[in-house]
Amino acid sequence: MTKTMKLFYTPGVCSLAPHIALREAGAEFELVRVDLRTKKTADGGDFGSVNPKGYVPALLLPDGNLLTETAVLLQYIADRWPEARLAPERGDLVRVRFDERLQFIATELHKGFAPFTLMPNVSEESKRWAAQRLGERVGLLAEALGERAFFNGEAFTVVDAYAYFALRTYRYLLRVELPEALGAYVERISARPAVRAALAAEGTQ
Repeated sequence: MTKTMKLFYTPGVCSLAPHIALREAGAEFELVRVDLRTKKTADGGDFGSVNPKGYVPALLLPDGNLLTETAVLLQYIADRWPEARLAPERGDLVRVRFDERLQFIATELHKGFAPFTLMPNVSEESKRWAAQRLGERVGLLAEALGERAFFNGEAFTVVDAYAYFALRTYRYLLRVELPEALGAYVERISARPAVRAALAAEGTQ
């Protein structure tokens, strides 16, 4: 049992999204850094014994339950702290569409980074194909954002936390400029106090 939640994270990867969301929610939590190469925590612990999947993010709840998968953690945080208004209430199509966008980011953007990060011996042709596909997905996000401040309107939500990670990563991995509206969006998210605090805590400003 643990008195507070523990977020297992690695700087520069998708665990940034729930890290931001926890700070936006005003939650009490402890950060535990994980070396994904050695599968060790910062204090030398065996991360594999915590999360057999071997990757972050992982959120250890005070009752001992462990939650994994970025989109699931974001949904949990939004529902656990409804007063932070990080997602629409459940029960109608608005929330379904909201969750649909979270899954789009997870499957069509986040997982699409694999040829540039995780997969060995990827051919240049495959990388070009993956880059084109990612660019098309980023274009769809640009259309979805339009002229709004955030993806769900005028208020920050967990979708923005995930989109922020994905767009930063896309720009870094492919060394490309984002569409103008998305570039301004990323800068706007970067200025949020919770985001600045998360980046500072991870040492990735």
